[in-house]
Amino acid sequence: MNKQTDSKSFVDVLVVGGGPAGATAADTLARQGYSVILLDKPGKIKPCGGAVPPRLIKDFAIPDQLIVSRAASARMISPSFVKVDMPIDGGYVGMVDREHFDEWLRERASQNGAVRVNGKFLTLDCTSDTECIVGYETTDHTQHNSVNKTRHTVTARVVIGADGANSAVGKLSVKGADKIPFVAAYHEIVTAPNASADTEKSTRCEVYYQGEVSPDFYGWVFPHGDVISIGVGSAIKGFKLRSATTQLRQRSGYTDAKTVRREGAPIPLKVLKRWDNRRNVVLAGDAAGVVAPASGEGIYYAMRSGQLVAEAVSQFLITNDAKQLASARKNFLKEHGKVFLVLKIMQRFWYRSDKLREKFVHICKDKDVQRLTWESYMNKTLVRKKPLAHVRIFFKDLAHLCGLAQTRS
Repeated sequence: MNKQTDSKSFVDVLVVGGGPAGATAADTLARQGYSVILLDKPGKIKPCGGAVPPRLIKDFAIPDQLIVSRAASARMISPSFVKVDMPIDGGYVGMVDREHFDEWLRERASQNGAVRVNGKFLTLDCTSDTECIVGYETTDHTQHNSVNKTRHTVTARVVIGADGANSAVGKLSVKGADKIPFVAAYHEIVTAPNASADTEKSTRCEVYYQGEVSPDFYGWVFPHGDVISIGVGSAIKGFKLRSATTQLRQRSGYTDAKTVRREGAPIPLKVLKRWDNRRNVVLAGDAAGVVAPASGEGIYYAMRSGQLVAEAVSQFLITNDAKQLASARKNFLKEHGKVFLVLKIMQRFWYRSDKLREKFVHICKDKDVQRLTWESYMNKTLVRKKPLAHVRIFFKDLAHLCGLAQTRS
């Protein structure tokens, strides 16, 4: 039985999407005293390796219980199965389970004043410069197993679209949002046999740079405590992600591990040229394209973008100047634009063939490369304090490109 009614309300900000970007934006604005609705469709868990750097844990006050494991090293595996370990000296990479991590972020926003609504986004009318009208649908299951679907309307001064790479909010309001390129990602969460016994394996992330696993991206095996995330990504249409993941499970020794759940979703490859509609809608997270090229890392950048979008929205609500909304993208690129550019160049070059992937993995043996990689990752910025190390890396890379360096151990 379907029952449809209509309700109306007004808030300062409506956030569509309750992932790390949306939940962070809602939390930031609610703490400032604005009325906020966080609209999220329940039941969706994004496929994600779940890696979070120490800076994220510190900046966003993430409690220890959400860190399901601490990776102490990464193992890079080449097409010829050369294995290069990159230890993290004096640090670690935190690993989170998105099912619980995202829910904790949403609940924190709620505790700080945001109103949580579990519902499906339907419509967006932002023809007025002073308000947006958003339509959404909620579903209730009765004790007699019937389903009640109720349509609602809420009017908001500002709408934040944090609803993923295929953002419905973006497509309806922001120019170019419907053309964002993306990698299709898929992973399987499996049980980790003897997780507590094998300390080295339970604290090591494995990254497979092999064309059979992914012809243009990579495959991953990341520890999550009692379970493991095994997945692949590719932007090539028709590439069979599930078959590649099955192959990756075989290569990593988890063919017989019990599968807990399977998830797939698009991951954006490019930061959008505009995040806002110049009036009263602004995008954040995957909807804005803030995923690091080459690595596919997105949690920190999503949360930072949510924070910057919230700051821009706050200024807009104070000044009524729509130009304030564009400051979120400007400030994000000021902080991370150079890192994204370097990673983009790296991905376009090194991921083109197995021959180049072989050389790339070999370069990862270099201690200067390892040290600067981890320092940049931990701090979320390019490391500038060791210019001579950068010079050495440049000439080593040049030697590999010119075929002057040995590629196999």
